[in-house]
Amino acid sequence: MANIEFKTPGPGSWELEETHFARPLTRYVSAIFPGQFSKGFSEGTKRYGLLLDCFRAAIVNDFCYMKAMAVGAPENASGPPPKLLFQLFARVNPEIRRRIAAGPGVFEKKLWRDDLRRWDEEVKPDSIARNRKLQNTHLATLNNAEYVAYLGKVRENAGEMVYRHHIFTVPCCFPVGHFLAEVQRWTGLSAGEVLGVLKGSAPVSRGVGTEPLARLQTALQEKGITVASVRGRAAKDVLEELKQKGGIAEPLQEFLDEVGYRVVTGYDVGDKCALEMPEMLLGTMFGSSGKVDRDADFAKRRDALRTKVPADKRAQFDDLLEEARFINRLRDERGIYNDTWGMGLARRAILGAGRRLAAHGVLPDAELAIDASHDEIVEMLQGGKGPVVTELRRRQTWRTTKTVADAPKWLGMPPGGPPPVEWLPMKGRANARAIDAILFNIFHVPEPPTVAPSAEESARKIVTGLPVHPGIYEGTARIVNGPEDFNRLQQGDVLVTRNTSPSFNVVLPLLGAIVTDRGGQLSHAAIVAREYGIPAVVATREATVMFPDGARVRVNGDKGEVELLEAVL
Repeated sequence: MANIEFKTPGPGSWELEETHFARPLTRYVSAIFPGQFSKGFSEGTKRYGLLLDCFRAAIVNDFCYMKAMAVGAPENASGPPPKLLFQLFARVNPEIRRRIAAGPGVFEKKLWRDDLRRWDEEVKPDSIARNRKLQNTHLATLNNAEYVAYLGKVRENAGEMVYRHHIFTVPCCFPVGHFLAEVQRWTGLSAGEVLGVLKGSAPVSRGVGTEPLARLQTALQEKGITVASVRGRAAKDVLEELKQKGGIAEPLQEFLDEVGYRVVTGYDVGDKCALEMPEMLLGTMFGSSGKVDRDADFAKRRDALRTKVPADKRAQFDDLLEEARFINRLRDERGIYNDTWGMGLARRAILGAGRRLAAHGVLPDAELAIDASHDEIVEMLQGGKGPVVTELRRRQTWRTTKTVADAPKWLGMPPGGPPPVEWLPMKGRANARAIDAILFNIFHVPEPPTVAPSAEESARKIVTGLPVHPGIYEGTARIVNGPEDFNRLQQGDVLVTRNTSPSFNVVLPLLGAIVTDRGGQLSHAAIVAREYGIPAVVATREATVMFPDGARVRVNGDKGEVELLEAVL
């Protein structure tokens, strides 16, 4: 890294995106993500009367950096101006005035309800249809010209899926952020204590394909096929055999069609699809079903929280909770049916192109195509020179061996936070509190304790983080640093990883607990842990480097602690 210079991509303050991208991005996604992400996100902020206009994304040495852009702020801004100047500017800037005036209408009209209707009736069905059409294309039947055309369709679709994901970012989070911010103001409770009441409101977060999985597991039981009967055999061979078995083939194919072509381990074409991890798939098939009623104790959790709310606020609490639970499923649905699927289909197409290029001696390894850009892949398929193999191998090595720990956290000017909510006119304060609560609880990782540990604590190897779901679980720590590690997950393992994506919930039936380095109480890992009802601790900062793979650990979801019990023998 000594010879690699991280240049600021523009004026202002740029923060390394660590919550969603743990590794360098591929050139393919680097060309798609920044523009489509910002375009979609900004549509939501404008509609919801927010003074945060967008996040501008830039790729530096293949790492993703973000810059928050406030409405009307200059490019070199790293924080708000002094209070009086800010308030003067807010009174004279037409767009700021318009957004603040629109703020109360967001709540009065409950805009998110119209957005969810649009998602359910228009966008989601269309996304499913688009992705299924691409998925059902038989790549082997395409000639070279047809394949190039297909690559173009896949790339266009991938960009559209990123855009669709982010036009719903604000709508899916806003009522949750508003509920959280208001309840915290009334009670002083932590985010984790408040958000537990949302458990059961996002069924898709318990695992994509849970209905097909339940049908498949029933079929396996009826045929007397158990994990013991397939133990010791290659997972790929077992899956191929089951595809030919009467009574099993149909539900198995339905399950694979549902989960197979989504990237499970992230948001990039460099991440693996479920079908590329047969051991993980087989473990999921013989694991516990995600189709479990996890909402049986909702009334008890709601009432326990409600008693802590001042009596004169309880009717408002009831309304805010209803809206937060109403919208909560959209958070993961927009990823599962949009970009994790679209990127998985792009990965399939790129690997198919790589195999064609390898068959003609253009590439020595089909996997190298993953590190080429779309234009470079097309050029090679059309007989052009394309990038040299040494360059593709350099990109591949960089992407697979470096992590966000190898990149500066900030580029450019020192960062500054948003203006205090109290600076805003009353009409804009609730909206600002909602978005502040959202961003803080998605991205914030608490600083490590400054108090020196006691002698007893020093003797124990412990990392601390944010407690997400209560319970204590002891199991084998499975350190997952990249796509190559997911196949090693076994039933009952503790997943220890930097971050997660919506589609990783396909592995939930395998897991006993979840631990992450990054992400807050509203991160995807936190959501799925609540929905699936397993102990979880997020934002530990260092769990992936503190514990050896295969060690026995205790995850304390009540205290937010993960303790080493026994190192690898």
